[in-house]
Amino acid sequence: MPWRTRCSRDRSGHHTARFASPHRTAGTDVTPPRSRRWRSLVPCAAIIAVASSATAQEVTPPRVRLITLDPGHFHASLVQKRMYADVDSVVNVFAPATDDVRQHLARIEAFNRRADSPTRWVQRVYTGTDYLERMLAAKPGNIVVIAGNNARKTEYIARSIGAGLHVLADKPMVRTPADLVRLRRAFRTARQHGLMLYDIMTERSEIATRLQRELSMRSDLFGMLQKGTVAEPAITKESVHHFSKTVGGAPLRRPAWFFDVRQEGEGIVDVTTHLVDLVQWEAFPERTLAESDVSVLSARRWSTPVSRAQFAGVTGAPDFPTFLRDDVRDDTLHVFSNGEMTYRLRGVYARVSVRWAFEAPPGSGDTHFSRMRGTKADLVIRQGAEQGFKPTLYVERGAGTDSAAHERAMSAAIESLQSRYPGIAVQRDGNRWAVSVPAALRTDHEAHFADVTDRFLGFLRAGTMPAWEVPNMLVKYHTIMRAYEMTRRN
Repeated sequence: MPWRTRCSRDRSGHHTARFASPHRTAGTDVTPPRSRRWRSLVPCAAIIAVASSATAQEVTPPRVRLITLDPGHFHASLVQKRMYADVDSVVNVFAPATDDVRQHLARIEAFNRRADSPTRWVQRVYTGTDYLERMLAAKPGNIVVIAGNNARKTEYIARSIGAGLHVLADKPMVRTPADLVRLRRAFRTARQHGLMLYDIMTERSEIATRLQRELSMRSDLFGMLQKGTVAEPAITKESVHHFSKTVGGAPLRRPAWFFDVRQEGEGIVDVTTHLVDLVQWEAFPERTLAESDVSVLSARRWSTPVSRAQFAGVTGAPDFPTFLRDDVRDDTLHVFSNGEMTYRLRGVYARVSVRWAFEAPPGSGDTHFSRMRGTKADLVIRQGAEQGFKPTLYVERGAGTDSAAHERAMSAAIESLQSRYPGIAVQRDGNRWAVSVPAALRTDHEAHFADVTDRFLGFLRAGTMPAWEVPNMLVKYHTIMRAYEMTRRN
């Protein structure tokens, strides 16, 4: 039996769609009173077309139903850039009635209408000031996807877990030390009630990073990870991002609050989350860490200037809103989106740095640099003009390493990885080796959200996630909060 859909016009002329699932279970009817109806923000005809495409045959009901909560960031839509076999096509969205949710729904509709592998999502939308309470009372799904304004993110996480729902949350899960206290409680509640709480770490899916991690575990090639020093850390990770960018083939419209670090979070607690995660994931693969393993040695923050015209161009707002006025000097907005920290993790020195510019040079985009120093070789990822702005992994032989032995180890390592990464190869590039990756293995940042979602769904199917994941998430946010506190003192 297909999804049953009834469409009508309300008094204001809006199209309203109501859905009846043939697989509705007791307690999941979320139809609100007439005064607050489920209102679609996409054309009703498009919803009918999606709903009527379901097969007339009885099928096993999907065991996963998504709830999207206050989707203010485009990352929320990227979770739905493709379909998943065991995820219901109907997604319930709860949000305040803002432009954020309208843009989110427009992105999902674009995925549904694209010519290449269109999705079949049906968005069931509730907007109102009581959106959070409505979601918690109705619970029309079992996974809450949270990606938006970070001011209430930890609250959303804690209350969703408290309501018995799994949570897949965009980074960062916390903005302040007080948030970290609440997050720890949420993880304890999740453990007690058999729930899963996970953050979306897309950078683990980047092929150059995955190969860097793989080769770092080859002692014949890499040796052992050096301890490093403050001046020359064993691991360095640098990331450059841009306020003005293209997503899904269209210019990205940023919400004004994205430029308010009191809502979005400062640079040292936002994108830095990815870099600290990768340090842990690569330096100590599948090992459980503790907060006592971390010593933050230095941290700093600085701002990126954004002119009034630039702000208007990327947000559509004609002027800086009131909540940003304290950050405006000489008619220029100063956004504390940049941060750097040096720390020690189990005796290994690491440095991570995040910088934001307004716009990338023509032909380029967000970039990443990473170096892991081994006793026999360094593993370096570069993403500049020389690499065509694609992340490229290089293997640089150490000064005391025999050249012939290094070449044999390089060949053996690449051969051993062929079954998992078919088609990778190496070419000499001066005094280093460049690892080439076939197009089939090179996926973009937007596709990585589906990779993380698949990983999370796999945990749900298995009923467990690796023992190190939760402790290491908490260590990651502990590290970031210590750095954040240091920048405030400084």
